[in-house]
Amino acid sequence: MKKSKGIGIPGERRGMRMPVTATHLANVFIELDDNFLKASESAHDVSKMLEATRLHYHSNFADNRGHIDHSARVMRVITWNRSFRGIPNADDGKDDVDLEENETHATVLDKLLAWEKKLYDEVKAGELMKIEYQKKVAHLNRVKKRGGHSDSLERAKAAVSHLHTRYIVDMQSMDSTVSEINRLRDEQLYLKLVHLVEAMGKMWEMMQIHHQRQAEISKVLRSLDVSQAVKETNDHHHERTIQLLAVVQEWHTQFCRMIDHQKEYIKALGGWLKLNLIPIESTLKEKVSSPPRVPNPAIQKLLHAWYDRLDKIPDEMAKSAIINFAAVVSTIMQQQEDEISLRNKCEETRKELGRKIRQFEDWYHKYIQKRGPEGMNPDEADNDHNDEVAVRQFNVEQIKKRLEEEEEAYHRQSHQVREKSLASLRTRLPELFQAMSEVAYSCSDMYRAITYASKRQSQSERHQKPSQGQSS
Repeated sequence: MKKSKGIGIPGERRGMRMPVTATHLANVFIELDDNFLKASESAHDVSKMLEATRLHYHSNFADNRGHIDHSARVMRVITWNRSFRGIPNADDGKDDVDLEENETHATVLDKLLAWEKKLYDEVKAGELMKIEYQKKVAHLNRVKKRGGHSDSLERAKAAVSHLHTRYIVDMQSMDSTVSEINRLRDEQLYLKLVHLVEAMGKMWEMMQIHHQRQAEISKVLRSLDVSQAVKETNDHHHERTIQLLAVVQEWHTQFCRMIDHQKEYIKALGGWLKLNLIPIESTLKEKVSSPPRVPNPAIQKLLHAWYDRLDKIPDEMAKSAIINFAAVVSTIMQQQEDEISLRNKCEETRKELGRKIRQFEDWYHKYIQKRGPEGMNPDEADNDHNDEVAVRQFNVEQIKKRLEEEEEAYHRQSHQVREKSLASLRTRLPELFQAMSEVAYSCSDMYRAITYASKRQSQSERHQKPSQGQSS
């Protein structure tokens, strides 16, 4: 075993078990805690991307009560697109790019949500207009059949023509909305997801390093001799054990949430994309110049690969390891409570013994004074008085004997708690950190593979564009 900084022990490399003080044992846990802090720091970039430290986040379009009124605020989003800003100057394009690069993951989703709301309203209005148009056409046909007056016929034709023109204009507006949604999807959301994948890969890579380091550090416990360490559990130790149990249980809860939320988010994006790729049907669509649709956008392949690989992560291994360690800490806590209960029992018996001794001494002092000088001579004392003294002494001795038995039980429990606790930690800590290291490696490997695939796809698309231009 290599000698590590902060926990190196003389003779350790030669396989010798060296007696150590509690300071050495504490150093092991200090280094474990230090690696937890470093692992936490590795998530900084991901937290920043996802605005994880932002409290009570609902939406950039939400009011103080969390209510979202997109109809009232959608124009604010539309103005972010330079096509709605009138004639741009030479610098406007650069400013737009800079603004979009500085936008967060959440703001991109907010913009998509606003545009989707706009599209929903447009499709709904278009459907109502189509129904009205069909009614006007039916009315025109009836007028033609009846051979109505030319004025009635012209009015019916004008109404149909007017609605048809409005419908075409609205469909063109709808196509502009679809184009903007697709642009946000392909140029902003996709890039945000790619950057998130890269950051997640780096985060899990660093976590794997620190969890593996913790696994190695925890193995040092097997070579430590804690015979010189504190033998009894004090209140401070017990409070820390209770805190540790709460932290481990919360760790398990948050780990489960992290895995579940990843799957739910990617699944939700996949569901939205599936709907996004369905073309909007229209009987008049052929008369509108619709934007070309990308049949298989890059984001589709990314989301499919991401979700498939997420489902294969061995997260149950980590969950089981954390739960098992929580069970170990819970058992240690219960054993400590039993030990503290015995300690308190000893303290109560010790106080009782002190009271009985003082009571006996006070009684005996008064008894001697009452008996006078002849009471000092045992030969002259009557048997009744001797029996009374013996009974009181016997009662004191019984309490003293009970205290000795309780102290023996307390020390035996203290020894068992220390030995069982250390034995459990020697076994479970390396298992815990090894499991976390393996899961972190699987996650890191998954995100590396997704990143590699997305880069290859981008390179392939860049090569295809020039060739398509030449062929056309």
